Amino acid sequence: MSVDSNSGAVPSGGLPGWQGARPLPALATLALGLVLYFGLPGVVPVPDAKVFTGVPVAAKPAAPPAAKPAPKPEAKPAAAAPAKPAAAPAAPAKPLTKAQLAAKAQADDEARLKVEAAAKVKADADAKVKAEADAKAKVEAETKRKADWVKGLHLFAIFVTTIAGIILKALPMGAVAMIGIAVTALSGTLSIADSMSGFSDVVIWLIVLAFFISRGFIKTGLGARIAYSFMALLGRRTLGLSYGLAATDLVLAPAIPSNTARGGGIIMPIMASLARAYGSNPGDASSKKMGAFLTLTAYQVNCITSAMFLTAMAANPLAQKLAGDLKVNITWGGWALAALVPGLVALILVPLLIYKLMRPEITETPEAVEMAKGHLRDLGPIRRQEWMMLGVFVMLLVLWIFAKQLGDINATTSALAGLAVLLLTGVLNWEDIKAETGAWDTLVWFAALVMMASFLNKLGMVPWFSKTMGGMVAGHGWLFAFLVLALVYFYSHYFFASNTAHVASMYAAFLGVSIVAGAPPVLAALVLAFFSNLFAGMTHYGTGPAPVLFGTGYVELGTWWRMGLLISVVNIVIWVGVGGLWWKFLGLW
Repeated sequence: MSVDSNSGAVPSGGLPGWQGARPLPALATLALGLVLYFGLPGVVPVPDAKVFTGVPVAAKPAAPPAAKPAPKPEAKPAAAAPAKPAAAPAAPAKPLTKAQLAAKAQADDEARLKVEAAAKVKADADAKVKAEADAKAKVEAETKRKADWVKGLHLFAIFVTTIAGIILKALPMGAVAMIGIAVTALSGTLSIADSMSGFSDVVIWLIVLAFFISRGFIKTGLGARIAYSFMALLGRRTLGLSYGLAATDLVLAPAIPSNTARGGGIIMPIMASLARAYGSNPGDASSKKMGAFLTLTAYQVNCITSAMFLTAMAANPLAQKLAGDLKVNITWGGWALAALVPGLVALILVPLLIYKLMRPEITETPEAVEMAKGHLRDLGPIRRQEWMMLGVFVMLLVLWIFAKQLGDINATTSALAGLAVLLLTGVLNWEDIKAETGAWDTLVWFAALVMMASFLNKLGMVPWFSKTMGGMVAGHGWLFAFLVLALVYFYSHYFFASNTAHVASMYAAFLGVSIVAGAPPVLAALVLAFFSNLFAGMTHYGTGPAPVLFGTGYVELGTWWRMGLLISVVNIVIWVGVGGLWWKFLGLW
């Protein structure tokens, strides 16, 4: 994601000292964008109105019908009403002759025919006006529908190009996102207000605030204290050490949304120091003593804990937001409860499976307990700032879990309150907030991706895709169709180097198709969200902690991929099998 900062570097054929975009990836991204932006409207025809209707079109018919039923009342004898009073005073004092009666009847018939003719002329005129108005509204609606389709295709082109720029690493993710926002506004695809709307999204601010709060665990040393405490408790065996690292990751996951910060910033240094202490070094045969097992376990566990909480991985709130756009509501507590049983089962079985398949040469580690206790002695007694951090952590969990019972408090409001307490008590200061570059970076690229994904849904592109794909899987039963869709979604991650890019690209579309196929909406949203974390375990580039842990050099590339594929199957069996029974008990299907 980063651009070479050395002034003399020559990135991908650029000039010495060049600090801008990497030329080859940038040119490839630009070419893709131009082809899609100008090519798609020409080769992809406007679908039938039954399949694609932009949101603005749906609002159009609401106005005309309300104004036009007015002709009906005038069909009621408006002219006949005056005839009644005219007849009353004309009552003769003596009976009329036959000639007079005949003349009167003829006059009445003529008057009635005249009134009926006038009413018919007026009705015909009104019908003509109404038909013209309806035809004009229909033409305007069709024009608007076609405009929405073209606008949607243009936004889709910008969206895909932005994702491609992120994957190809033409610039850092935030820089690519900002360029995407600029192109969206400059091209007129969306207004500047709509293009910048992502920055006001409360879901994005939830994850940004959680980044700030997670800084407290690292600054106060509470994260390291938790890790060494679990090591002291479970570290007499190598398998126990892996469970200690898993327990640490699990405890920290609800409040640290950066899986890279947990896996690479807290777990990895402790894991690497343990391995080296036992003579297990990267890059040689000694890696099999302990380092390879602990490294692979730490990474796979990180993927599991990321799936267990809404605030455990940066892309999870994005999935929540995209599900909300499709009228599927996911709460913090609902997510955690649904993930509880399959998550715990996976945390127990996956380390054990890796232990059996990659059995470390050192299986007894009594010295690790003493090492952990030594680090705890160095840390000293729990300080005031650690107690404050722990208190805020507990407060946040209470507010998130019991949000409805406490007055339906928004999760972002709770996070804002937690950050306020940390600032007021001095656990964090404003310099810490400004220095948390990961949070500000996340704010920028999340705002861009969320904005584009949301407007693709509003313009009707996602519903169109859902209806089209839903028709293709119809007739097979929702369970079969959903399993096929979920597996395609899972294993397509081989083509992605970022969970967020994958979620932004495919989550809403696959969720929409699943709902159209008949899958229970909340179940489908949660399963795809869980898979949005678990699929990262397959490769050494699947998510942020992957290159950090793979980069330690303890695990060979072939081993990483083989184990990743095997564990992906195990995770799917656990989360769909055990999880399916648990979700049935919870009433999700």
